[in-house]
Amino acid sequence: MHSGLPITRLLADVKGDDPAARERLLATIYDELYAIARRQMNREGNGCTLQPTALVNEAYMRLFGQNGKVDWDNRGHFFAAAARVMRQIRVDDARRRKRVKRGGGAKRVELRDDAAIVDTNPTEVLAVHEALECLEQEDARTAEIVMLRYFAGFTVEECSEALGVSARTINSDWRFARAWLHRKLSKSDTAFNAVDPP
Repeated sequence: MHSGLPITRLLADVKGDDPAARERLLATIYDELYAIARRQMNREGNGCTLQPTALVNEAYMRLFGQNGKVDWDNRGHFFAAAARVMRQIRVDDARRRKRVKRGGGAKRVELRDDAAIVDTNPTEVLAVHEALECLEQEDARTAEIVMLRYFAGFTVEECSEALGVSARTINSDWRFARAWLHRKLSKSDTAFNAVDPP
């Protein structure tokens, strides 16, 4: 991912109603949004109806909405919001697929450090989503780290920069989150395998 300064500056320009800023912002962020979408979609099976380009386009429309209001202060804030929106789009898609196709066995879900993981089974997508909602109630920052690492594929360093905390804190919270999610998801029909960093 690129340095945050130009995106932060463009976000400020968009907030300031610079008419050309939105186009410059889209041109600047598109590749990173697409990379996030590809990471989210790279393990999808045949049951998925979403493609990375469609996910990016839908996320962009939801991020900027009808009113076009921009509420992000910096690059990290924006990409966390983008990851959250992409997660919600995937959850909506999983719910739709689950309505269409009931049942199916549980599969192992790995939460690794090297890439964002996307589950092919809509039941798993929903289980992770519900567990993350519970974590958000208990520890919002740790949930944000999961959002950035799991859904956006951020590195520890990128999370540290985005959230303004040390890499050591990110690693500590990430270990806690993996253990917490493992326990939470183990109570459901979804097995959860937290893989240690290489």
